[in-house]
Amino acid sequence: MTPELDLFVPGVVYLDIIFTGLESLPEPGTEVWASGMGSCPGGIANLAVAAARLGLGTGLGTALATDAYGDFCAQILCDQENINLDASRRIDGHSPVTVSLAYDRDRSMITHGHPLPVGADGLVGELPTCRAASVSLTKDRLPWVRKAKQAGTLVFADVGWDPSAEWPPEMLDMLEDCHAFVPNAVEAMQYTRASTPEEALRRLAGLAPVVVVTCGGDGVLAHDARTGETVHVPAVPVPALDPTGAGDVFTAGFILGSLREWPLAQSLAFANLIAGLSVQHFGGSLSAPGWGDIADWWRQAARLGSFAERYAFLDDVIPGGEQRTVRRAGATIARLSDAHVT
Repeated sequence: MTPELDLFVPGVVYLDIIFTGLESLPEPGTEVWASGMGSCPGGIANLAVAAARLGLGTGLGTALATDAYGDFCAQILCDQENINLDASRRIDGHSPVTVSLAYDRDRSMITHGHPLPVGADGLVGELPTCRAASVSLTKDRLPWVRKAKQAGTLVFADVGWDPSAEWPPEMLDMLEDCHAFVPNAVEAMQYTRASTPEEALRRLAGLAPVVVVTCGGDGVLAHDARTGETVHVPAVPVPALDPTGAGDVFTAGFILGSLREWPLAQSLAFANLIAGLSVQHFGGSLSAPGWGDIADWWRQAARLGSFAERYAFLDDVIPGGEQRTVRRAGATIARLSDAHVT
């Protein structure tokens, strides 16, 4: 059976409201002004939008509220970003919201929301046929993950921050049904009780065929248990404004490289690049680059010797023809009548 989608991503979509240009964070009883503001779908939408902007046929499984925020997110995801919402549904109630304060090249967040109304399999809708899927690891196994693996789907796993600080190792049991595991260095070290990212990678190696540990400005480490290959790829130095969603953009790039069967180092270099391009813009999902952004960067970087060698493969993978300009986070919640204004 031909897969319906290249990538399926289930999870929660938040409305992200991002305040920028802050001179300081507010102290109790005080008020600060932000010179800029943006709004966009967040949460799992970060990965879905990043993948769709790379040309992957992407489906999203979530529940969107029937309020104005839910309408806004649905319009952006479906009409603007061409993401398939067949495995999603609309529900009564109010949308989960995250307010992000971008300050000093980092961000602080306040979030309000409720658990998704999932079925017995842990999904809002039915699992579509897909070449790849994403999952966040949980203590209790999600039956759809094994079902996806048995259907030939490559499942890419991440893991969230543990506010309890317990970091239970049994969270990693689900990896036996996954193709790749992509934690950041802090998560990898906490779950493996390792003192360095390198040690964490060694302890994780083999739990999934491919393990990738992202290390921020220090680049990325990875091990492929199928070949025994271990690689380190440096980060791309860029001026960072807002890291929101950069990890999801990285994962989207790595999934693209994996589906195209690129060499491991090439997939990681591409993922590093687009994650770096994303942090130059404020906002989560709508900071993700499109192929036009990648082509613009390559035209400038190709003159630099080290980049010219490491990223020479871009000449073969950047699509030909004119690339559309992607939209960034808007300053307000746009009216539906404004959706197609450029």
